[in-house]
Amino acid sequence: MANNSREKFKSKIGGQALIEGVMMRGIDTSAMALRLPTGEIETEKWAIKNGKNPPWYRRCPFVRGPFNFVTSLVEGYRCLSKSADRAMDFEDEEPQTKFEIWLDKHIGDKLMPIVTTVGVILGVALAVVLFMWLPALISSLIGKVITLNSVVKTIIEGAVKIVMFIIYMALTALLKDIRRTYEYHGAEHKTIACYEAMDELTVENVKKHSRFHPRCGTSFIILTLIVSIIITSVLRLPWDNIVLRMIIKLLLIPVYVAITYEVIRLAGKYYNPVTRVISAPGLWLQRITTREPDEKEIEVAIAALKPCIPDNIEDDKW
Repeated sequence: MANNSREKFKSKIGGQALIEGVMMRGIDTSAMALRLPTGEIETEKWAIKNGKNPPWYRRCPFVRGPFNFVTSLVEGYRCLSKSADRAMDFEDEEPQTKFEIWLDKHIGDKLMPIVTTVGVILGVALAVVLFMWLPALISSLIGKVITLNSVVKTIIEGAVKIVMFIIYMALTALLKDIRRTYEYHGAEHKTIACYEAMDELTVENVKKHSRFHPRCGTSFIILTLIVSIIITSVLRLPWDNIVLRMIIKLLLIPVYVAITYEVIRLAGKYYNPVTRVISAPGLWLQRITTREPDEKEIEVAIAALKPCIPDNIEDDKW
């Protein structure tokens, strides 16, 4: 997000797009708002445990990153699953097949947790193959054709990984449902920007603001990829065994996340030439992962944000 001249302060509130909805996380309160097929907005809020007084490991620099990242992932996944369930509640029921009747009879309520677990495992496996094993393999094969040192091969590996990630995001944007989620993503950013400008949270006011924000999860991912390239280049991880290389990189993920978390906080808190350079890759990628929202999507984002605003706005300033 370019520096917004209307910005009066930088908020700690962050959010996530859901299926036909938005989740916001504040200092001591989180909320999610969903647009139901009936046209109504369903809102739910809940208290954040130790919100204003988090334990030391969620406050200590370079320690807090992995813990806060996992917390956000868990909460985000729970909200995403709930939004998917609510969307399915309104779908027309089709007659069950014999196989579905058998599953329902023998597995019953355990079916969805099993399906979800299998889906997560397959998703992680696919991510490891696409964004770790395949880039390493491509770089290794190039190294056999052209003589390259370890650092250059690592940079090529990282570049392939970033290109594949961008292509993946661009392809998903072609899907109607994903594109609509990206619109809610844009609504989330614009609503937070409106709040940071201390404008009244109305649809017309939100429309005026940018859909790009430096503290976005998209920016976090792309910066994590860049940080991983730098660290693996310095450590000179072995190239003679790709599987071992992958295992070491997996073990280093908390280190990547810890560093990226501090960097993204700086980029979100300050606006200067250094932070503009840091934010640039993520802001560019947000051109893919956010879309301009319509008025109904903005209404949902506003409904999600309002419960998260503290009574004393000073508590929400960086």
